[in-house]
Amino acid sequence: MSRVLSTYRLQFSSEYTFSKALPVIEYLHRLGISHIYASPVLSSRKGSTHGYDVVDPTKIDPELGEQKDLMKLISEIQKLEMGWIQDIVPNHMAYSSENKMLYDVLENGPFSQYYNFFDINWESQYENMRGKVLAPFLGKFYSECLENAELQLNYQKSGLNVHYYQHFFPIRIESYPAVFGFDTESLQKALGRKHPDFVKYLGVLNAMKNISIITDIQERSQQISFIKEMLWELYSGNHEIRKNIESILTIFNGTAGEPESFDHLFKLMQEQYYRLSFWKVGTEEINYRRFFNVNELISLRIEDEEVFQTTHKLILDFIKNGAFDGLRIDHVDGLADPTNYLNRLRRAVDKCYILVEKILEYSENLPLFWPVQGTTGYDFLNFMNGIYCDRQNEAAMDRIYIKFIGKRVLFSEMAYEKKRLIVGKHMAGDVDNLAHLLVRILSQYRYGSDFTLYGLRRSLVEILSHFEIYRTYISEENYRDEDRDYIIRAINKSITNMPDFENELLLIQRILLMQSDSQTTAEETDQWYQFIYRFQQLTGPLMAKGFEDTVLYNYNRFISHNEVGGNPGKFGISGIEFHYFNKRKAERWPEAMNATSTHDAKRGEDVRARLNVLSEIPEEWGKYVRLWSKLNRKKKMKTGTVSVPDLNDEYFLYQTLVGSFPQESGDMIPYRNRIKEYSIKAVREAKVHTAWLKPDTEYESSYELFIDRIMDDSTDNIFLKEFLPFQKKISWYGMLNSLSQVILKCTSPGIPDFYQGSELWDLNLVDPDNRRPVDYRKRKQFLKDIEKKYSKDKIRCINDLFDSWTDGRIKMFLIRQLLHARREYHQLFQKGNYIPLEFKGSCRRHVKAFARQFENNVVIVAVPRFFTELIPEKSLPLAESVWNNTHLILPLQLHSIRNLITGEQID
Repeated sequence: MSRVLSTYRLQFSSEYTFSKALPVIEYLHRLGISHIYASPVLSSRKGSTHGYDVVDPTKIDPELGEQKDLMKLISEIQKLEMGWIQDIVPNHMAYSSENKMLYDVLENGPFSQYYNFFDINWESQYENMRGKVLAPFLGKFYSECLENAELQLNYQKSGLNVHYYQHFFPIRIESYPAVFGFDTESLQKALGRKHPDFVKYLGVLNAMKNISIITDIQERSQQISFIKEMLWELYSGNHEIRKNIESILTIFNGTAGEPESFDHLFKLMQEQYYRLSFWKVGTEEINYRRFFNVNELISLRIEDEEVFQTTHKLILDFIKNGAFDGLRIDHVDGLADPTNYLNRLRRAVDKCYILVEKILEYSENLPLFWPVQGTTGYDFLNFMNGIYCDRQNEAAMDRIYIKFIGKRVLFSEMAYEKKRLIVGKHMAGDVDNLAHLLVRILSQYRYGSDFTLYGLRRSLVEILSHFEIYRTYISEENYRDEDRDYIIRAINKSITNMPDFENELLLIQRILLMQSDSQTTAEETDQWYQFIYRFQQLTGPLMAKGFEDTVLYNYNRFISHNEVGGNPGKFGISGIEFHYFNKRKAERWPEAMNATSTHDAKRGEDVRARLNVLSEIPEEWGKYVRLWSKLNRKKKMKTGTVSVPDLNDEYFLYQTLVGSFPQESGDMIPYRNRIKEYSIKAVREAKVHTAWLKPDTEYESSYELFIDRIMDDSTDNIFLKEFLPFQKKISWYGMLNSLSQVILKCTSPGIPDFYQGSELWDLNLVDPDNRRPVDYRKRKQFLKDIEKKYSKDKIRCINDLFDSWTDGRIKMFLIRQLLHARREYHQLFQKGNYIPLEFKGSCRRHVKAFARQFENNVVIVAVPRFFTELIPEKSLPLAESVWNNTHLILPLQLHSIRNLITGEQID
């Protein structure tokens, strides 16, 4: 197993296959990358752009290539002594007919071998869903779809199914006689009573009717296969039988405009193991656990040993044969008991490198009892990003934002309100399920039998809305004081808001904290834990949808902080906080990732680096943003009483333009289109004027028109003339921030992770913008040029790279130098102590420094920041006069020093 020194994320898809990645590997090795960090590669839905919608965990996705193609790629990687870290998805699969396991459940219900694989409540509190799973995929009310003939009964070799646009749903075998036996009289007349095929047909019908007496799952499955085979043989080989069946299908499929003609199909659908419904039903009545609130993704019961083994077998085989060196666990917070899962996984993979996609809030800690190397690095991203925000200007940035949008917004209140919005509009069914579970538990409990569904549901909504983190990790084996504190804080806030429900809230607290008494039976204790697991599985999706995907598009004071795991209410991070974070990481999680851009990030790392410059110059920013708004006022359209975009969206847009504007001039139409697509996604996520579930096309088209007008490159567009000089200035200082943060990422405790293409300027926006193709031909040529020039004249090479900084080669060069240093001094960077260093002098706040020490090797890291106060535009912070009397205090005795970037030696 190769040592993990750095990682590079590759996003595989039908457009970027294993074979297309093959020519890139040697380039990444030369850059200094030690491990490929691959997006999911198991079979996913056709056309998937991300791979998180798995349909078959036992196969490699054919759209990415065959298994031999993957092994060829990994073989090439291993020849270069590199490794492979694989992203896996244990929480959920696609709710799709392509998912053969789920399709089997929909067809066979309790007789399916996969009946218990998916997290479905077959004993729903709703009578019309008992013994069924909801299928909320219809675009209209069920009756409307039915009577418009949008549901079509089909017959093919695999059997009967109902087709609704791209969706297919199987018909259970017990319903076959109602279809195939619908008109045997006509068939008898056509063939004759003694015709061998008619006799066979009657025999198949009889077998269908007797299937219910077979209780053994395997025997039943074999009999059904036999029935389907015989039926298809008759259908394919006998014209009269085929004509009879097609005639029956025509009758069942009804005639639009004649409601009674759909009675047969309606009755047939009532018999199935699923209930088709309007997609909106899923927000209020849901009986399967989803990934967040996505109807198309159904969760697994991965806590079940059989489910774990079936869904992980292929992955574990790759690890055992040495193909995979590590795993990244997607959405670990969705699992019922993440600790139990990780322990089981660790036992299966031994010393394999394991990371969890875990989003930690500012003061939150990863459970120390988890057998993993750490997180995927959002915690590092936000702590590092925070030190480039000038904290002393928070009040000024507040004033500018308030004045621009015309109102004061309290972040904490908005976070609470938006989470309540999501609970009420998008996850009401999930909360109902939790409340009904609680009622069932309390009905048997002496001290809880008087509490009503209404009161308990209200209380749960309040607690969930006040929850500060993604989830807690209470289980039968583990209990942290930290988890207890988060629960108590949420309960206390809820009591303050809803004093009339104090009794309900305290009872829920008692259960969540497992404060049982002598009256609590063993059965009740088990039930309490089931409630705790369900509660903990719900807080994460609510945080993701209410905070991450709603608040972060509404609270626009300073959008550099509006990042996954970020806290827009906290303006910047102090040096002390950053050092504490790094020191603790070195001690606890030295192999966790240091991320700056990811496939899920809200914006690219260099967009944030630019935006952070605004925190240094609030007065100048305020002056320009007010001027731009004034210049663009007449370019707005009105929808009702609202000028589009509204002031909050407009403020968001100007920050986005400053942060993401292309470094090099060229055709601006693609960029304008990207901004329009991104802006529509942003306002839909904000859910103020439009939303994914109910788009306001008038607001959206008016917003797109506004963007077209302000980005028009005609000479009479005064906005661009005023915008571009300021943006160029921000780009220069942002470039310096970018290089500074590259140094921190590569030298701080942890494993530096690079998102595909981010070795040059990463001015991407949120997905799908960040999934655009990467030009590796250009990158390979850039690296080749850098290597050649650096080998000839190091200092001249660096100067030339700064002179042409807009092409991004200076960033690539810096990454190369640092990754090669990590390769050379791997023990120092992986095991070295973390020692904060102090500067003295007038410019001490403009630089942060630390040392890493292991045995006789020491690396000293000093990174500048807040450049606008240090140097004028287009200059570098290198001259002695810049730093005046500022100097670094070294607690270490050093005999000789080598500059890892320039190669200079000082004895």
